Amino acid sequence: MKEKDRLLEHFQVTCRAHGLKLTHQRLEIYRALLASKEHPSAERLFGLLTAVMPTLSQDTIYRTLATFEELGLVRRVETMSSQARFEAVIEPHHHFFCDECGRLIDFTWHSFDHMGVPEELRELGKVRDKNVVVHGVCRDCLDKE
Repeated sequence: MKEKDRLLEHFQVTCRAHGLKLTHQRLEIYRALLASKEHPSAERLFGLLTAVMPTLSQDTIYRTLATFEELGLVRRVETMSSQARFEAVIEPHHHFFCDECGRLIDFTWHSFDHMGVPEELRELGKVRDKNVVVHGVCRDCLDKE
């Protein structure tokens, strides 16, 4: 089974398990996230989806993304920019954010993933997740200079 098919099946099972109807809008929002490699913002998703669903509202996008995030179906990627970005890939990984073009690139960092958290962090509370957003300039932007 391909990764996208597996994630779509997981999406459907999770929605049903939580009594969430599999509406056309929810499916299309999730499919758009699955198809995107750019980690779109809610605003970008709205722009992409209104071409095929003209009655879709921005509020529906925001509420749907919040619900998906609550159910663990999508991840919010916080960057230094004003807009949160979203992705359907929920397996542990990290992000490189290009400060020039705004591109977000997935990468793995196994040694970081297996590293313990500092004692002072444990004293602050329970760590639920740890991930890194590295800021810099991507290879494409460097090559243009």
